[in-house]
Amino acid sequence: MSDRLNRLLAGYAHSVSWQDLPRETVHEVKRRVLDSIGVAVAGFEEAAAASARAYAERLATPTGASVWGTSFAAPAEVAGFANGVAVRCLDFNDTYLSREPLHPSDAIPALAALAEWRGLSGRELITGIAISYEVSVTLCDAASLRARGWDHVNYLGIGTACGAAAMLGLPEEAAQHAISLTVVPHAAMRQTRVGELSMWKGAAAANAARNAVFATLLAEAGMTGPDEPFEGPMGFVRHLLEGQSPDPEVLWRLEGRLPPTRILDTHVKYWPVEYHAQSAVDAALQMPAEVCGDPDLLKSIEIETFDAAYQIIAKDPEKWDPKTRETADHSLQYIVVAALLDGEITRHTFDPERIRDPRTLDLLRGRVSVKEDLELTAGYPEGIPNRVTVTTVTGDKRVREVRYPRGHARNPMTDEELVAKYRANVEERWDHEQTAWVQHLVWDLEREGNLEQLMQALAVRP
Repeated sequence: MSDRLNRLLAGYAHSVSWQDLPRETVHEVKRRVLDSIGVAVAGFEEAAAASARAYAERLATPTGASVWGTSFAAPAEVAGFANGVAVRCLDFNDTYLSREPLHPSDAIPALAALAEWRGLSGRELITGIAISYEVSVTLCDAASLRARGWDHVNYLGIGTACGAAAMLGLPEEAAQHAISLTVVPHAAMRQTRVGELSMWKGAAAANAARNAVFATLLAEAGMTGPDEPFEGPMGFVRHLLEGQSPDPEVLWRLEGRLPPTRILDTHVKYWPVEYHAQSAVDAALQMPAEVCGDPDLLKSIEIETFDAAYQIIAKDPEKWDPKTRETADHSLQYIVVAALLDGEITRHTFDPERIRDPRTLDLLRGRVSVKEDLELTAGYPEGIPNRVTVTTVTGDKRVREVRYPRGHARNPMTDEELVAKYRANVEERWDHEQTAWVQHLVWDLEREGNLEQLMQALAVRP
């Protein structure tokens, strides 16, 4: 027997078709596909991405899905994992903020690999992605996982399973089993994002999406999942939510089986840092030139932030002395100092030699403070307000506050800005012809045959 929440999610996944998608949703899905491709190409050489590809190559098969940027293919769930790590490892893909934060585009590589392997159309992929966003974002509104020691990727896995079940056309009962097989065996712990962060920080979501594809394929083959995965006596609600059922007030769109639009509530990253720091970067870069660049001119840097940012990217001692890329791009104080000193934030801000720059470490050790401001906390998650105050050795004080950084749903990037981000991310690896061709295929992804051509363009064939 299933339970109410499982039936609700499976029923929603089964109910949505291409014809139901609003034009705005279709366009936004294509924007997120293009953005994901760009950040994956930029992250190609990162150690986490290289490790995931090395694993995938050991399982190479000519009948699999493309591992982007290589000459080999792998089983769909394996290729999706490798591509997903590339998308995530720079922490530059999109975000949603609510009771639980999430990077919902982490589902895209897994669903794209499944679509390629099964010969599905671009329309089917777009539909699956839209469903995945709708489900995972709604669950983020319904209950917090991180407050109870569990990782947000659990919601991503559920959304991915719903998208995959829809793409494969599973009956509702089989979709319920796919969701159950995703939920019960694969509970991910929040320890991934505590202390000195490892490469797994950039791989956990790809793993959750891989598990979801695997579970959906098992369900399609006839495997049944545990009864009552959410509401059973040993299920998701009891263990991951400490017995507190998801808020029923936020499930109404799924219950009403309304067309998916929640992707429009999510945010594109303008800077390659953890999302809660996006507005802090904007604030730091708004400082006048005379208080930036030279650490000898800086007497103090005060960062005032909201509770979620303080808890996630500021309070741990490792954030004051980062030793890995993963810790540095999750350190509010490091990010602000780097922005002030360099006048920019790029993926190279987190290169090993930049992280350990003595000037930066000296500032962090003695002249930077971070504290929560209750007024700023009250402005979250509707916005992500950060305030930066710089005081110079001559006594000058400059204050900048930003609530809606560029790329936020209330301050969205234009198509031109998103394309510029994509082109900047791929320029070191692709020539102009490939860059333009991939962009063309994504903007016209619903056209018959374009998904197949896109996957070919993302792979390097012998």
